Amino acid sequence: QVQLVESGGGLVQAGGSLRLSCAASGRTFSRYAMGWFRQTPGKEREFVAGVTRSGASSYYADFVKGRFTISRDNAKNTVYLQMNSLKPEDTAVYYCSAGSLGNWSDYWGQGTQVTVSS
Repeated sequence: QVQLVESGGGLVQAGGSLRLSCAASGRTFSRYAMGWFRQTPGKEREFVAGVTRSGASSYYADFVKGRFTISRDNAKNTVYLQMNSLKPEDTAVYYCSAGSLGNWSDYWGQGTQVTVSS
């Protein structure tokens, strides 16, 4: 089992940047693919980005391609989401996830709020 704690959310103006971090507990971090999802009130949680166990491959939702970058540091048990050129529609609670066997989300963090003002 793994526990995930996100940080780095906040309020930013449109066009600005934020970097989210997700720290994982335990010694098995490198066994999990890691992902970021987001959710707004009344909507389903949606996939934003994912990175494989080694960090060699990453995947993005179309709406963040070219603006967001996911990365991981297995030595620090941490995954990051660098968010650039933020838009008001990026406002959401962002969740970190860990998964195995082709699944991004066996485990979830508690979420961190990102608010982008226009």
